[in-house]
Formats: sequence, structure tokens, C-alpha cells
Amino acid sequence: MRMSRLMVKTLREAPAEAELPSHRLLLRAGLIVPLAAGLYCFTPLGWRVHKRLETIIREEMDRYGAQEVHLPALHPLETWEQSGRATTMGPVLFHLRDRKEREFVLGPTHEEVVSHLASRHIQSYRDLPFTLYQIQTKFRDEPRPRGGLIRLREFFMKDAYSFDADWESLDQSYQEAFDAYVRIFSRAGVPVVAVEADSGAIGGKDSQEFVFLTESGEDEILLCDGCGYAANAEKADFRKPPAVAGEPLPIEEVATPGITTIADLAAFLGIEERQTAKAVFYLADGEPVFVCIRGDLEVNETKLRNALKAADLDPMDEAAVRKHGLIAGSASAVGLKGMRVVADPTAVEAPNLVAGANKADTHLRNVNHGRDWRAGIVSDIALARDGDLCAQCDGRLRGRRGIEMGHVFKLGTMYSEAMGVHYLDETGAQQHAVMGCYGIGVERMLAAVIEANHDDNGIVWPPSVAPFDVHVVVIGAGNDDVDSTLAELESRLEAAGMSALVDDRDDSPGIKFNDADLLGMPVRITVSPRALKNGGVELKLRREGDAEVIPLAGVVERVQAAQQAGGYGG
Repeated sequence: MRMSRLMVKTLREAPAEAELPSHRLLLRAGLIVPLAAGLYCFTPLGWRVHKRLETIIREEMDRYGAQEVHLPALHPLETWEQSGRATTMGPVLFHLRDRKEREFVLGPTHEEVVSHLASRHIQSYRDLPFTLYQIQTKFRDEPRPRGGLIRLREFFMKDAYSFDADWESLDQSYQEAFDAYVRIFSRAGVPVVAVEADSGAIGGKDSQEFVFLTESGEDEILLCDGCGYAANAEKADFRKPPAVAGEPLPIEEVATPGITTIADLAAFLGIEERQTAKAVFYLADGEPVFVCIRGDLEVNETKLRNALKAADLDPMDEAAVRKHGLIAGSASAVGLKGMRVVADPTAVEAPNLVAGANKADTHLRNVNHGRDWRAGIVSDIALARDGDLCAQCDGRLRGRRGIEMGHVFKLGTMYSEAMGVHYLDETGAQQHAVMGCYGIGVERMLAAVIEANHDDNGIVWPPSVAPFDVHVVVIGAGNDDVDSTLAELESRLEAAGMSALVDDRDDSPGIKFNDADLLGMPVRITVSPRALKNGGVELKLRREGDAEVIPLAGVVERVQAAQQAGGYGG
């Protein structure tokens, strides 16, 4: 491909709104062009990378026996109502109507539709197990698209779904998908760590995320420095400090003028923060919720949302707090009426906590659950943080940032029961298929490849996903020796099955070399009168600083060696 004909425009500087390295480089290299928030056009160069990632994914899915299908992106709303997710997915769904006023949604995921397909195939246990997958466009009405390709409103996902006769068989299907993911990310040149994760709106029993650790990531990951336990902060367990023991004492009122924070309250009364009860207020699907947790802890909103089985969860603003008669800084569940109360076990089990008195500048000493107040829901809603004790050993959890690359779930029978996916077992009894779900966001994976493989000058593509194998810089076009050498070089590369991007533009060598570094092909070959005078062409590996002049006859072998040394093959 000649750059003079390629639709690509590089930029010296990325737009100011591009914060992540991958976003900046994607724009500067001309791989994507923004259309609207969370929507991007892929240029020919960017799409070549996208297709190479798809190829890696397909090869590894096919390798373990998964079968590719294609499912509609447009779904009848009643399909989602059948599973119950028309409500739980909430505002994430894009809704539309056809000319007959029938309601549809644009699919953010395909559990319902693939269940519909499988139910038409499965009759007997002999039809199981199998795994179906697709690479399909997804649509999600994200409230805050960000990071270029990290969080989009329209994107490609590889989503796979396994169907098994029992949980033991699901364990095997899950492990096969897990192993395939390890190979996919390795081939793409992205180091990942598998962490325990919340299943979110997908649901199910167990799930794990594959996370690329980077300070640019939007997810908080906790890793134990002792046993290696790893979990997303939304899911992480930890060992909570014990409560201060004691027999229940009589409740008493104490004046706390101007005290509105837990830290100030503990200092004012000369106690520890774990001897206080923290009040936090939320709206869950529009309904007020009073949350109580021990003062030394923070609320994990994902755990809270799961405990409430809520689609939407938002902290109350000041207006909502006043509307519901709550007094920020001096509120408690003592005497509270007309509002659901959710409590962490730490607030229920600890005796003699200091809590708000529900009037300004006043608190209550010796508040005890069961005697002075009661929670309607008691559930672990505490957020694990950097430095907390691991729940599995004596180590401590250390916080890291990361980008979720893929997610695997053990769904169980929640969708097969809702969507009627059943089979007859060996005895003739009807059973529900046991399902798993496995997703990879292709655009997010592309962004992570760049996050993991770049330097100050631009992208450094792994050979396995580079848009072209070789970037050829031509200096002195029109010179007979240069032109004939270029023609022979292209012929040799093509015969070896290698793709080349040839910079034949009428620009200065400096511009061409800068663009070669920015675009990041694994190998740069310079055809110039000086190189020819020195005995061949100049070859430089993108990951290395020095160039070398080699005879034209040795180019293919040298490029092949560089590809193998890249370590990202199949």
C-alpha cells in the first residue's frame, strides 16, 4: 500500500480532550476519527488492526471447538421482558419503535437471543455441550463515554455462550474459554491478570475479569501481596478490623456543635472511627434508602446495588436529603420511618456505636442494633481499599488501576429457566441447560494493545496485530537505482506473504521518519541512495534504536526473524 493513496492524516498534537496515551496516539496516527461522544469512525489503517485482532480471537475460539454464529443486533423488547432485564438493564438500553409501533432495543449483549437460538436446537442431553460465539456490534447508552475506545456507546464484542448439561460440565467449558482468553491476550501483546469480579447486569454465580494493569485504567484492582488473591474493588473481600467489644450501655444524647464528619466526631469524643456509625443516603430506582456502615469503612455501591437488586443507584443530593427529612452529619436509623434501611454487618454487630440523633449538632452514644434500630437488609456492603487485610491470608491488599479486557461468567440456569432452554436427561426428565458467558471488547482490546506498547515517539505494534508488517520509507524517488530496488523489495516481501506500507510521499525524510515511528510498524526499511551506496537497504526495528544496512537478499529472512523475536505468534 502506497501512503500517497492511503486515507490517513497524522497529527503533530492530539486534541486536548484526549487524556489516555492510547486515545492520543489513535487520533495522532489517524486510526480513528470521532463522530460523537462514544462513537468513532475507523480509518483503513485502524480497521486493519481491528481485523487482525478479530482473526486472533476467531483462531483461538475455533481452536477449542466454539462455533461462530451471527445474531441480530435489533431485539424485540418482549425478549428482554421475558428475561426480566428490560428493567434491570435500565437506561443502558437504546429503545426504538418500528412503523407498526412495535418496541425494540439495540442489543448491548446477547444472552436472551442466543438462548432463543439454542432452545430451538437442544432436545436431549446428547445435544450438549456446545459453545456458540460471534463478533457483533453492541450498543450501550453509556452515561459517560471516555478514554477514546475504552468506553463506547457502539462497539464490537466477541461474546460466547456455552450450554452444558450440569455444573461439572460447565466448569470444563468455562476453563476452556478461560484458557483461550489467556492465549488471545498473549498473542495480542497485552499482559493481563485474572481477577474476581462482580457479574453486574449479566448476572450469574461466578465471574472473572481479565485486566491490563495500567495507571490509565478506570477500574480499581486489589492484589494481595501475600497469597496473590486478586479482585476488582467492586467484588473484593477483605478482613475488617474487629469492633470494640463491650456490653450494651444505655443510650444517651451528646451535644456535638459543628461536627458533621466521622473524623471530626471521633476526635471530638476521643474515640476511634470504628466506634461510630456512618449514615449514607441513596436513591435506588428512585426510592430513598438509608445506609448504615461502621464509621471506619466506606460503602461499596456495587455491593449495595446488588443487595437492593436495583437497576439505578445514585447518592442523594442536598435537595433530596432535605426533602426526605434527613439531617446530613447528624442522621441515624434510630426512630427512622418510611425508608428502607440497609446495614453492613459491622454496624449491626458492633456494640455502643455513636450515631446521629436526627437533629443538628447532636449525636447519640451507645446505639445498638436490635434495641435502638433495625435494618431491613443486612449485607456486606463495605468497600475494600489499599492496605486492607486480605480475607484469605495475613497479607495486605494493594490497589492498582486497570482496564477490563475480557469477562467470563458462570451464568447457571437463570437464562435457560427464563427463556425455556431445556433438555431431556438420560431418564427422560426435563432439565434446564447450564450456561456460561464469555466476552471480549475488541475496541477496548485495541486500545490496551497501544497502552501496553508505545513510547514517546508513537505506537510500537506487536508483530501479530500491526496493520502492516513493514514500513518502507523511500528517499530519492525517481532515482533509477532507488526505484528498481523498491520494486524488487516489494516483490520479495509479497512473495513471502508480508504486507508493506510504502511511504512514497513527496515529504522530507524527517517527516517520513517521524510518521514511521508514530504509526509503529515493527520494522522500518529505508530505500535511499546513501543506503544503496553502503551495500543495501537500511533496516531498523521499531523496538530498537539502531539501524543497520543489509543486502536486499537478506531482508525477508531478517524481517521473519524480527517477527519471531516479537513473541506474539500463534
